[in-house]
Order: sequence, then C-alpha cells, then structure tokens
Amino acid sequence: MADDVMTGMVPPLFADVPKSVSFKKLRKRIVRSALQAVDQYGMVDRARTGEPPKWLICLSGGKDSYGLLAALIDLKWQGALPVELIACNLDQGQPGFPKHVLPEWLDRVGVKYRIETEDTYSIVTEKVPENRTFCSMCSRLRRGILYRIAREEGCEAIVLGHHRDDALETFMMNLIHGGRMAAMPPKLLNDAGDLFVLRPLITCAEDDLAKFAEAMEFPIIPCNLCGSQDGLQRQAMKAMLDEWERKKPGVRQVMAHALATVRPSHLHDPRVFDFAGLALGGTGEDDPNVPF
Repeated sequence: MADDVMTGMVPPLFADVPKSVSFKKLRKRIVRSALQAVDQYGMVDRARTGEPPKWLICLSGGKDSYGLLAALIDLKWQGALPVELIACNLDQGQPGFPKHVLPEWLDRVGVKYRIETEDTYSIVTEKVPENRTFCSMCSRLRRGILYRIAREEGCEAIVLGHHRDDALETFMMNLIHGGRMAAMPPKLLNDAGDLFVLRPLITCAEDDLAKFAEAMEFPIIPCNLCGSQDGLQRQAMKAMLDEWERKKPGVRQVMAHALATVRPSHLHDPRVFDFAGLALGGTGEDDPNVPF
C-alpha cells in the first residue's frame, strides 16, 4: 500500500486502512451517501468551467468532521468532486485543548489546512448564566468566525459534518421545544448571500461514522465545553430516538425518509400550500392513510 501512495494511486489518508470486506463496504456506503447528497442537492455545479470552487471543511476533531473530510478526499481522488478542499480548525481557547493534534495529523495525511485561534470559550463561559447550555452562543460565535475565514480563503462554501441523526435530533427539538417543523438543511445560503453552508453527510448514519472513525484510528478530540454539561435537550432527543430504535429497528431511517418526503397539502401552513385557492372541480387528492 505504501508504494501505491507514492505513485498517487491512493491518498495518504487511506494508506493504512483495514483490508477487511466489512470496512470496504462501510467506506463505500459513507462515500456513496455523500456523493448522492452532493448531486441530489446541487452542491456542485458540474457544468461549471474554469477554476474549481473552494470549500472550507470545518474540522472540529470529532468523528463526524474527520469522516466528512475523508469522504470528500475520497470523492476528489475518484474525480467525482471537482472542488478544492481546505480544512479549518477553530481553536476556541478551551482549557486543555491539544493544539498539536490536528496540525500534526493534517501534515501527515497531506491535507491543506488553516488553524484559527479565537478565545470564544471565555466569552461563552462569562456571558451564559449558570445551569444554561453553551451551545447556542458558542454556535453563533463559531459561525461568524468561519464565515470570515471562508471569505478570506476565497471559499464559496463552508462544509459541516452533520449527519442523519443530527438532523433528526434537530427536527425533534424544533417540533417539541420550538413549535415548528424544521431540521438541518443539506444546502443553505447564508444571510449575506455570499456563502453556501453544505452538509454532504446529511443522510449518513452516526453509527457508520463512529465505526469508520474507529477503523481509521482518527485522533479524536472531545469537546469539553458543551460535552461537560448534563441535561442538554439534544441528548434528551438522542435518548428518545435510541429508545424508539430499540423498540422498532430502522425507525431512524424511516424518519429520515420522511424529511425528504413532505406533503405540504397535508400540513397546516398556508405559506407553503394554498388552501384558500382550492376550488371544487379542480384536481383533488386523497390519502387512504388519514382516517376520517
């Protein structure tokens, strides 16, 4: 395998991957899912000519962002992703953060990167009241910094490692706590209209990404900011989905399919369906699954 790396037959990231059939199937499943999301949601303009677009890959040091970077590198190596990739890690000043881990790993696997240091940790811990979660403020600060870095690097998109289970947990949080039906979009245009936010792993199962990270021996960096707090709403949603999955295996995949199979006429929002415009004599519809 080392000779293959030297001759460019495989990316350095995949130089020492497991040879087992199960790993090959796992890798293929994740990469195929990412490619399908890229194409289904128009993340790449394949008719584009000239210089390829540049994507800022947000690398936190968690299993999901490592999996994201690996899948995109795999697709680029196959010639299926005509983009330039630059990994970016935001050092937020958290106590004990191992600053050396990501630069050493990225150098070893030959990935272009940028490390940005911004002490958002002090801001969040000072501003957020005791017994409240840090996630919301931390996310807003991090997003603003990443937008700035993307512009400075000439990127047209920031790319995040959110997966299927993240989307379902967000959906349940919005439904139960927010009173709205919304999840994580696979592709979003930011408020300023100058950057896309992309989530190529949006249909990937978290369990697959966890197995992939373990097999690839990624140097995982745990988050000791929000991860140290108990009772987060997201953790509660995850526990609820785990219980549903235990009682009905495959329910997460069914729910994920529902997010992509919406019937606006069977919801209650007149902004997405013209109920007032329905008239007798027009084209109607029925749903045998809805009881009278």
